[in-house]
Parts: sequence; structure tokens; C-alpha cells
Amino acid sequence: MGRLGDSRGEQNQPVSFVEKLAGSEAFGMMFREGMGLVEEAAAYLDGAGREEAKELPRGEALAYAAESMRLTTRLMQIASWLLLQRAVNQGELSRSQAATDRHRVKLHQQELASPPEVFQRLPQRLRDLALHSLRLQARIIHLDQLIYAGPEHVPAPVVPVASPVQEQLARLRDAFGR
Repeated sequence: MGRLGDSRGEQNQPVSFVEKLAGSEAFGMMFREGMGLVEEAAAYLDGAGREEAKELPRGEALAYAAESMRLTTRLMQIASWLLLQRAVNQGELSRSQAATDRHRVKLHQQELASPPEVFQRLPQRLRDLALHSLRLQARIIHLDQLIYAGPEHVPAPVVPVASPVQEQLARLRDAFGR
């Protein structure tokens, strides 16, 4: 079993907490939450939501259509990102492959499509789904930025500093070695 500083040449590698987070149970919970939200929204928009939209006045019906399109777009981005991260976690893709333009999911923080006073007149279930998806999207964007931050955002490596005791011993060796 290798220990730090043994003769097998193992090097001290910093632990990437972001990498650990992306592969953790917390990610698993986020994955289940996101995919569950996709299913829940699809069921609502194809069922009760469709009926509720028919009963809305023209202005609110247009706002409903805009919010439901934004919700669908947002959830597809979320699902794509979650599936990509799961592929990385399961070893189907490397983190660097996932970061390429070919695979990368471009996430953009969205706002509500409707002014607040119109949004408040929309069906409660649509509002709940839209707000939940916005919160989840914000968490995913934050995690994405942590995972894929460019070199300008990565802190410089920590350079080990000799302990004060080691420095004093070295000085003593130098002084008495002469």
C-alpha cells in the first residue's frame, strides 16, 4: 500500500472536491430531482395543464404558452446536462471530452417569460414547475461553472511551505556543518 513519500513514486495529487461532488450521492439526488421534474412537467403539460390553458383568457393563454415553452426548453437543457454528467460519472466519457464543444451543454440562466403580475394569474401548477425548474437550473449552472471553469478561474496550485521547525533544523545543519 503506497504512502505519501514512499519509494513507489506516488505523487501528492490534490483532491478535486468538484469532481467528488459531481460523482457523489448529492449528484444522484440532483439527477433524480431533475429527471423527475421533466416527467412531472411533461405529464402536467400534456394533461391537466392543457385543460387549464383552455380556460384562460387570451392574454393569460399567451403567457401560459410562453411559460410552457420556456419551461420545456429549460428542462431539456437540464436533462441533457444531467445525462452528460452521468455519462462522465459512469466512465462513458472523460471530463475533458464532456467539456468539448461537441458534447458541452450550453446553459443559460433564464428568467420568466411573463411579467410578475401576469405570471401570478397563471395556473398554480405551471408556476410551481417553472419556479422549481429555475431554482434547479441555477444550481446546475453553478455546479457546471465549478466543474468546467477555465484556467483563469482555477486557483493556483498550493506550494507546500516548509515547516518552521524544518527551516530551523536546516539552519542548524548549515551552521554546524561548516
